[in-house]
Amino acid sequence: MNKPIVWTIAGADSSGGAGIQADLKVFEYLGVHGCSVITAMTAQNLQHIADIRYTPPEFLEAQIAVLKELPASVIKIGMLGTIAAIEKLNYFVKNFSGQIVLDPVMVATSGKAMFVEDGVAYKSELIKLFPHIDMLTPNLPETETILSKKVRTPQDIEQAAQELLSLGVKNVLIKGGHGCHPVFSQDYWTNGTESCWLTSPRYPQKNYRGTGCTYASAIAANLALGYEMKEAIVIAKMYVNRGIRLAHTYQADAALIMHGGWPEEEIDFPYLSDHYIDQLPPRFMDCGPMPLGLYPIVNNSDWVEKLLGLGVTTIQLRIKDKSGMELEDEIKRSIQLAKQYHARLFINDYWELAIKYQAYGVHLGQEDLTTANIKKIHQAGLRLGISTHCYYEVARAHTFKPSYLACGPVFPTTSKVMKFSPQGIFNLSRWQRTLKNYRWVAIGGIDLEKLPAVLETGVDGIALISAITGADQPASITKQFLHMIGQYQCTN
Repeated sequence: MNKPIVWTIAGADSSGGAGIQADLKVFEYLGVHGCSVITAMTAQNLQHIADIRYTPPEFLEAQIAVLKELPASVIKIGMLGTIAAIEKLNYFVKNFSGQIVLDPVMVATSGKAMFVEDGVAYKSELIKLFPHIDMLTPNLPETETILSKKVRTPQDIEQAAQELLSLGVKNVLIKGGHGCHPVFSQDYWTNGTESCWLTSPRYPQKNYRGTGCTYASAIAANLALGYEMKEAIVIAKMYVNRGIRLAHTYQADAALIMHGGWPEEEIDFPYLSDHYIDQLPPRFMDCGPMPLGLYPIVNNSDWVEKLLGLGVTTIQLRIKDKSGMELEDEIKRSIQLAKQYHARLFINDYWELAIKYQAYGVHLGQEDLTTANIKKIHQAGLRLGISTHCYYEVARAHTFKPSYLACGPVFPTTSKVMKFSPQGIFNLSRWQRTLKNYRWVAIGGIDLEKLPAVLETGVDGIALISAITGADQPASITKQFLHMIGQYQCTN
């Protein structure tokens, strides 16, 4: 199978840390084929740029023309440098059917302008590209230059993003590396309908070469691999965070970020939140020394009683067809039964009733994270589980530091209409490796035949719905699951 093709249209960095050189490294490590259109040659080291020679517009056009034999699904644009280059590119992108990521390189870290004409005229021409851009990734100084205004506070950043959207781009990611928070580096993304803040630890201040180029090219590579924009941003942020964390320091105040394969370490995962955060919330209580094991999800207290009597020690009550006192009575009775059997009962969604009757824990879907009072759940001493289906949702759940994360659907399922494709064993194993400090619960389409492969990933819990509640002999099938899971966990 051929690799997706991504073009980078940018300047060449003779020190190898940024520009075309950085982009091609990212493409190679993330598994796409990279082609390059060079807009300028620079003479630079890790400290300053000595000279820049811009590509004549005719040669820029020639590079694009021959690369039509290797058509890109995504293009990443970096430094352009001349109005003539922008004009040539604008003519081309009008007819380009793929996605475009623009990192609007205008001023080098050293302060040197990365264009030759009058700044106002150059900016005006650059903005003409915006209606064709799927993702714009300016840092704070670039945002200020484009909008001709100071951008300092979180409110300034959110407002600036809206102004950039009004210029025609479809998505904006304002990078926070130049922000003033002493502990965190925080980026803001929005498409006008959705938005989020991505928060990561701030590493010691150095001139980390190529972070902006790497971020934008990693987004482009992930888009070419088929990830949606929100996921592409999270994976790219992980790639950049690892690159900074493991940067190679060549001089006291200058470093080249490290490039490597797919990012898979929890330390590099960003915290994703709906609002700007000054500090992270505390971690939720653990679920004890015993694995979660078999984790049936049922819709009434009778099922709770039946399964607890069979030896199930972890269970979730998910009620969708009751309200008022009928609902409250079902939750109250289920919690009493769980305490009687010394079992771990998680209440799905109804966190206020879970607190009222002192349940063991609460399970929330992604849509509930915006309405539930997470702080109150934590203060009540309840455990928390959160459903996840993709990188974006895992990063969002990671922000709350829950007691466990649920991954699904692992296989196709008929228990619930899902907008996400099955994760499969490969992705389940990746999550287990990447966030190994969390307990993971697998859910979706798991039966006795598929169970051994799921257990081999190392997950802590196996959540089942129809495999038990829809079985002809639920007691018999429950005992088989309990036996197989218990046997595996005792020997591994």
